[in-house]
Amino acid sequence: MTLQWTRSPGKPVTTVIEGVSGVEEASAWVRAHHAELREVLTRHGAVHLRGLPIGTAGDFAAVRDALFAARAKYQEKATPRSDFGDDVFSSTDLPPAQAIRMHNENSYTLTFPGLLLFCCLTAPEEGGATPVADVREVLAELPPELVERFRTHGWALTRNYGEHISLDWRTAFATDSRADVERYCTENRIGWEWGEDDTLRTRQVRPALICHPLTGEQVWFNHVAFWSEWSLDPDIRDVLVGEFGEDGLPFNTALGDGTPLTAEEVAVLDAAYEKATVRETWQPGDLLLVDNVLSAHGRDPFRGDRRIVVAMGEPVAVADCSPAVPAGEAALAV
Repeated sequence: MTLQWTRSPGKPVTTVIEGVSGVEEASAWVRAHHAELREVLTRHGAVHLRGLPIGTAGDFAAVRDALFAARAKYQEKATPRSDFGDDVFSSTDLPPAQAIRMHNENSYTLTFPGLLLFCCLTAPEEGGATPVADVREVLAELPPELVERFRTHGWALTRNYGEHISLDWRTAFATDSRADVERYCTENRIGWEWGEDDTLRTRQVRPALICHPLTGEQVWFNHVAFWSEWSLDPDIRDVLVGEFGEDGLPFNTALGDGTPLTAEEVAVLDAAYEKATVRETWQPGDLLLVDNVLSAHGRDPFRGDRRIVVAMGEPVAVADCSPAVPAGEAALAV
């Protein structure tokens, strides 16, 4: 039976499921409707499912396995997450008052998850939605001149890892070995430099535009605005620059040739994301399935307890996405 889908203004495409009891039936429902879910997902970039009886991380993992053909790793960690086991994580453990800007998960890695699956175990009292934005629409909204600069040069990411400024390198790379970090960086076209006080600085260049591996549609796929210095609260930025210097910010982005971005350019990117953004209020048991190439996602601030879990699946290599700039070939030394 074909599902009934609705798309209200400002909300993602949604279907409401009725008459399903228990996690085994929920997994069977997902398997039975798998083809339609994927077809609608590819058309819209994200789908919201309401009504499945999912109450625990274990329930969620079972449904995930019915939906994903393979699991994807979380690499080069950037934010704190709780690990619930079986490759199920909290969406993020950053403070509730902090909004998380729109981004495509792991856009800075050479292999990234093709699919993301979010689930609400506990809904917050207020706020806390997981907004999504179709990055085909974002690309269409951006000024052609700005797009062409990123198409030509790609984007550069500089990160500083340290106990007092961001995640430390041991947490981010899941190892205690500097040799392992250097090996990973070499294999993934990342420049690195060890600093004092057990700090690490890395730099990588990635394409800002890629094509969906199935449809061939070109999309805006990156963390350019997310990790720009101009995305920091101005007071926090001033404090960090005063303490660590311009080169010591936890993260920063630029064009792949090293040209800095202006605050005005980042504001243009933010406006394009905002115009394409839709969101739905979480209810317990809700699922949000996201095509990570077609849609960016974020998090709204919230009040009250909020338990949103996430799983990543079906890894995609950037080399299979017709990148506008070969990843890493234009990299500059740190």
